[in-house]
Amino acid sequence: MQEFRKEIESKILPAVQKSLGLSNKLAVPRVSKITLNIGLNASQKDSKFKDSALDSLTRITGQKPLETKVRKSISGFKVRKGMVVGLKVTLRGARMYDFLYKLIHVTLPRIRDFQGLSKDIVDETGNMSIGFEEHLAFPEIRSDEIEVMHGLQVTITTTTKSREQGIALFSHLGFPFINK
Repeated sequence: MQEFRKEIESKILPAVQKSLGLSNKLAVPRVSKITLNIGLNASQKDSKFKDSALDSLTRITGQKPLETKVRKSISGFKVRKGMVVGLKVTLRGARMYDFLYKLIHVTLPRIRDFQGLSKDIVDETGNMSIGFEEHLAFPEIRSDEIEVMHGLQVTITTTTKSREQGIALFSHLGFPFINK
């Protein structure tokens, strides 16, 4: 996986610099972090769901997830202060590049009926959020040992200033976009 990081530094970032017409190589947009998130609304009734989500997120990222808790009780949402409502992991450095390689080259091709990503998932600041309905696409998860299915959101944060820069960066990294 270190080869992917070296490829990004030596080939991909100079190509992005050239395509965006930037003269300073420090101004070239980069991926700064990747955040994975699982919402636990069903865990209020089933503790098995939380344990399953915690285990799968740990296996996917190789890092222990952080529990996100409710800060304020809201009776309309049936949540109390301190209740766990989500799990998240933030990846930086070597783990981020390893996950990015796995996402582009292994996970996305394993999605059933995958036609490509819409450019609409890149926001106006150049960050990308991908929602997975099932966590089965990740190679660490085996379908025969799954107890409970859950979704997963992956957010890739970049140093880009605009949506066009973000799309250029993700296209050069190898994300398969649909041409509309």
